[in-house]
Amino acid sequence: MGELELAGIAAGLYALPFDDFVAARTAAAKDVAAAAPAKGPAAQQQRSLAADVRLLPKPSVAAWTVNMLAVQRPETLRELAELGQSMRAAQSALDAAELRQLAQQRRQLLAAAVRDAQAVAAGNGRKISGAIATEVEETLRAATADEGAAAAAQSGRLLRALSADGVDVVDLAGAVALPSVAVPTTAPFSSTASSGASRTAALSGPSRTAQPAAQPRLRAVREEPRPATPSALERARAAFDEAEQAAREATEEALRSGHELGEARSLAAGLADAARRLRQQLEQTELDLKAARKRHEVAAAQAQQAVRASDRAQRKEDLARERVLRLGNTPG
Repeated sequence: MGELELAGIAAGLYALPFDDFVAARTAAAKDVAAAAPAKGPAAQQQRSLAADVRLLPKPSVAAWTVNMLAVQRPETLRELAELGQSMRAAQSALDAAELRQLAQQRRQLLAAAVRDAQAVAAGNGRKISGAIATEVEETLRAATADEGAAAAAQSGRLLRALSADGVDVVDLAGAVALPSVAVPTTAPFSSTASSGASRTAALSGPSRTAQPAAQPRLRAVREEPRPATPSALERARAAFDEAEQAAREATEEALRSGHELGEARSLAAGLADAARRLRQQLEQTELDLKAARKRHEVAAAQAQQAVRASDRAQRKEDLARERVLRLGNTPG
């Protein structure tokens, strides 16, 4: 019962946002210790459980990201695990064509899975870097290469990133918290529980009623009989076929990228020429505008002078007309 209760607490802790782990682990250990009776075997067990909670390791950022996938996007890890089974079957059968097709499918699934991982990490308050995304991808690739690695990724208690070369068994030493305990079906809990009792219930409640599996999941994976392993030469040939296909696709991608780069350079050069011409046109237009403004100022001054001259001439004309009228009305 103690291991299952610890597994339930661990499941809740490893489902939390990355920066909340340490404070939540401390609070959970205190809650467990506070729930211990004054004395007796139960008190000792409870104190031992509190100590075990304090010793739960904090995962790396990459491992935490995979744990978020296990909690929030379990179907992503399930698809990768199923693909890994198909790849191992094709490798055992030395089916190079099937391996090439599955390798291409794996590349597509891995790219989608990394995008899912980035999304769930961002949704839990942490934007992962390119280096972390690479570690996540290597871990997910390992999950397709080895059943134990797939189980570790799906456990939700991963502590470090995994790696595999596609042939050998993945090293899982120190990779999972509580590897000998079956994965409990525990929902994530909130680090802002209103009281210690409610937080402890959220951490350990579901595991009290959980039924132990026939064998712990991670341990059982290792104990299942593996299919007959092909010879080293056969495995090398199958791996070579996959590598050859990957290299061919990489070469094609490089050629496409080179072509796109050439087009981009040509486009950039054309735009630079266009920008240079536009700058020259702008400079000339500014000069023309300055000259036009000067002409406008001169024309406005000349127009004002013409208006004044017209007014003077009009007044002279009026005076001359009045004089003529006066002289015409004077008796001779």
